[in-house]
Amino acid sequence: MTSTTAEMRPPRSEVGVIGWLRKNLFSSPTNALLTVIGIWLIWTVVSNVVDWALLHATWEGEDGKACSREGAGACWPFIQAKFSQFMYGRYPEPQRWRVDLTYVLAVIGLVPLMIPRFPGKLVNTLYMIVIFPIAAFLLLSGGYFGLPYIPTELWGGLLVTLVVASVGIAGAFPLGIMLALGRRSRMPIVRWVSVGFIELVRGVPLITVLFMASVMLPLFLPEGMTIDKLLRALIMVALFAAAYLAEVIRGGLQAIPRGQFEAADALGLTYAQKMGLIVLPQALKLVIPGIVNTFIGLFKDTSLVLIIGIFDLLGIVQLNQTDSKWFSHATAMTGYVFAGLIFWIFCFGMSRYSLFIERRLAASDRR
Repeated sequence: MTSTTAEMRPPRSEVGVIGWLRKNLFSSPTNALLTVIGIWLIWTVVSNVVDWALLHATWEGEDGKACSREGAGACWPFIQAKFSQFMYGRYPEPQRWRVDLTYVLAVIGLVPLMIPRFPGKLVNTLYMIVIFPIAAFLLLSGGYFGLPYIPTELWGGLLVTLVVASVGIAGAFPLGIMLALGRRSRMPIVRWVSVGFIELVRGVPLITVLFMASVMLPLFLPEGMTIDKLLRALIMVALFAAAYLAEVIRGGLQAIPRGQFEAADALGLTYAQKMGLIVLPQALKLVIPGIVNTFIGLFKDTSLVLIIGIFDLLGIVQLNQTDSKWFSHATAMTGYVFAGLIFWIFCFGMSRYSLFIERRLAASDRR
């Protein structure tokens, strides 16, 4: 004769929310102490931010006097009054529809490329590589098809930040691949030139590169010949980022097993076929975090173009802080917080999309 015992439920302290808290936050005296300290720090930071940004913030006003009261927090009327300059710089207001249209065209091309299952990848790629750059140049600069010419000296704000970052990324990626392949080349001249360029560029700060392009380069040009300042910055930013990106990609190439190269050679593939179809796809997949990290660093480094008199988002924020009408102790902090939030949104978006691509590629490997 057998007897069965009733199934006993686990203690409440081991399951549910209480169980999770004990297992993850209070599993030992040390973890409990760290949890309490962490909660205190989070509460302190969040409460101060909410107090500054919401509870004691100024929401209405015509000038800086409204934000000058004792204990005043963020000066949001300053952001509202200067918002158009933060987005467009000194771009003529009647022509700002051209900037908006450029953004729309960019979204039309980027969104289908970023969605893995979206059809027509080849068409979208050709659009972003060939059609969009030409359309963006014609729209932003003008001088064609009846559009007034807008000199780059009037560009500024988020427009310049996105232009420098996007052109820098688009130029640095293929150049970085070529430099990485050149550094591993068996031809001495190609290898020496690639190594020399990479080490030279990585040995100097970006500020120095931009300063040389702005001040020294015109001295070597023929008399009467000039190169647009923004164009010089775009070229130097792309070259600077390419040197760092080349080392990231070279790390991925070195991680590929030797058997992959030998198998491609055994199939009779040419060098271009071997690299384009076999080696590079695997290498680039391995170094996605490093590539995105370089792109994020490049996006943040766009603020350094202020050194050569190009007013990006951060530069235009600093410029507007000199407006005597909006002078107050809260104006500067509010402007910097606004600029930091914009930078964080773009950088966080790139980071999350990178994680999405990594998970998708990892899932394909498991299949």
